[in-house]
Amino acid sequence: MTAPIFSVALVHYPVYNKHRDIVTTAVTNLDIHDIARCSRTFGADRYYIVTPVEEQQKLVQKIALHWQSGWGATYNPKRKAALDIVAVVQTVSNALEDMESRVGHKPKVVVTGASNQSKSISSAELAEMMTAGKQSFLLLFGTGWGMTEELFDSADYVLEPIKGAGEYNHLSVRSAVSIYMDRLLGRR
Repeated sequence: MTAPIFSVALVHYPVYNKHRDIVTTAVTNLDIHDIARCSRTFGADRYYIVTPVEEQQKLVQKIALHWQSGWGATYNPKRKAALDIVAVVQTVSNALEDMESRVGHKPKVVVTGASNQSKSISSAELAEMMTAGKQSFLLLFGTGWGMTEELFDSADYVLEPIKGAGEYNHLSVRSAVSIYMDRLLGRR
């Protein structure tokens, strides 16, 4: 078993709103911090925040920079280590290009969502592929009411949705990332 090569991307565009319009969602401070910490904990080499909105990109960079240098870095070195893997990109394609240039080959794209898809694979199947060490993976997590059908159609794999105890199924993306990371890479 080898250490998996993977990155995480939080997609703010293209995603749906509750009316199924394609929109750009807002970046949140909690998503920056919590998903960076989770990604770093489970060994991701990069956490991409995907947004085409320049002001949102500046916000992410300002928050990350606060914890990466100066007072924030000395106050909380663990936060610095987590935010050191954050990268802001305009598109999912930009994340793919960056990852390919870093690892030397095109990564497999894995999308997640709250509903069943015909080509879904289980967390156990993906975990096995990831730990085989033969391929790299870019795990996409959506915001709003989920990523567009085009992203699902273009993905190599669709990870089965997280199912709770009942019919209600609307986790925060931070919670979903944590659950998936544990299922894929947690030590048993």
